[in-house]
Amino acid sequence: MKTRMLSPRYATLAAVTLSTTLLPVATAHAADEPAPQAPRVTSATTDTFGRMADAVLTDRTAALLDEGQAPRTALKATGGARLSAAVSRTEGTALTALRDTRSRLAAFGEAYTDADTDVTVDSTQVRGQQATVRVTETTTLTYAKLRGDEPATTGFRAHHELTFTAQPDGTWQLSGLRTTDNGPRPINDPAAATSAGRPGAASSASRAPGAPAAPVSTFAIIDAPKAATTLPAPAKPKKLTGGTYDYAAMATYTEKYWKDYNPAYRKYNSLGGDCTNYLSQGLLAGGWKQISTVTPEEYDTWYYASNGTADAWIGVNEWSWFTQTAKRTTPLANVYQMDVGDVMQIDFNKDGSKDHSMMTTYRSSSGVPYLTYHDADTYRRSVASIIAQYPTSVYFAYRT
Repeated sequence: MKTRMLSPRYATLAAVTLSTTLLPVATAHAADEPAPQAPRVTSATTDTFGRMADAVLTDRTAALLDEGQAPRTALKATGGARLSAAVSRTEGTALTALRDTRSRLAAFGEAYTDADTDVTVDSTQVRGQQATVRVTETTTLTYAKLRGDEPATTGFRAHHELTFTAQPDGTWQLSGLRTTDNGPRPINDPAAATSAGRPGAASSASRAPGAPAAPVSTFAIIDAPKAATTLPAPAKPKKLTGGTYDYAAMATYTEKYWKDYNPAYRKYNSLGGDCTNYLSQGLLAGGWKQISTVTPEEYDTWYYASNGTADAWIGVNEWSWFTQTAKRTTPLANVYQMDVGDVMQIDFNKDGSKDHSMMTTYRSSSGVPYLTYHDADTYRRSVASIIAQYPTSVYFAYRT
């Protein structure tokens, strides 16, 4: 199911088709039956669940587009399903918050002219009178050419869990919706930044089976300093190809596998996040050398193997400690100094522990880095949009 959205300035938002017929969720019961039968979910029911998810997520993304307010398609019945009163109120508040996000983005010089959303249903599980539906949302947003040097699009793939409750009249109500990915929330997620400080990558406590335990440290670990997020920032260009590392190759690899994961590597999404595992793959593609020999020092290895993986390959903080101590990276004073192949990390809730890693895969001529990362899987998202969504977080920038 695919919905094409255009900014109200350029065209009217296409309405989500709402005419799907849903089979009754339960058969009529005889008067002597002690309890209602479990609701029956058919392919038509599953299609309706997907259409409702599509309508809600389409409404959220439409709130980010240029100017004006698009109609809320999710308020209408979608083939036998509708929003509960509580979810309707929550989504109304969400759209207001997203329009505020749009205003903050405008202050950073960023806007979107249109968007395309595709929602697929991954699984449906019924227990009692409730159905738990897991869906994947893939959304592409087109950048407005405000400066003229923006990339064409940004995109993300996010996973959501929806709860539908069967009603006595044979319909369903959407009674809950949450995003299940780690890392930065998608740009159309209205959750406040203060509630989004979730871990973005597997830590040493959840390293792959077979990886050696980190030995006791015999030297002081070098931690990265915080980076400023203000403009203008002093220029810090670098040579992308022909040197020790091929930064263009790093970006090419990272953009190739942003949503279709490289099957040659394990995924760490279920162990806290795949962001640093994915970052390490990109660095390897650009010429970083693996170190697998264990010494008495702590966080001195960086490698991927079939029988084990170094903490610094998959862990956000461990990667920082290794790269700073081994002088694989140098800190940048400002995130806007990042160039292609450079890395940004975030401490969402300022608790002293870094939560997420991402690579710069595009830099505009006016000096805006664009980041690609896993969890939620994201392509060319501007540094400005992340700062606009997480204005109170702590940022770290690395020259690789």
